[in-house]
Amino acid sequence: MTRLVGVHEAKTHLSRLINEASAGEEIIVTRGGVPVAKLTPLRPAAERQVGFVKGRLTPAFFECLAEEDLAAWE
Repeated sequence: MTRLVGVHEAKTHLSRLINEASAGEEIIVTRGGVPVAKLTPLRPAAERQVGFVKGRLTPAFFECLAEEDLAAWE
C-alpha cells in the first residue's frame, strides 16, 4: 500500500514512517502536494558467491606489473 505524507509530517514522525517502510509499506513524501521522495523497505543484499572467477584468470594476471604501469598507479 502506498501512502502520501507531507514534509512536515515526515519530519515530525520520521521514526514511525521508517518502521512502517521497513514493514513493507511504501511512503511518498510530498512538498506542496508534489511527490519529492519515497521511503521503501530495503531488500537484503544477495550473498556474494566466493570463487566465481575460478578458471577465468590466466597466469598473466599474477605477473608483476611493468615499472611504468606501477608508476601510473602511484
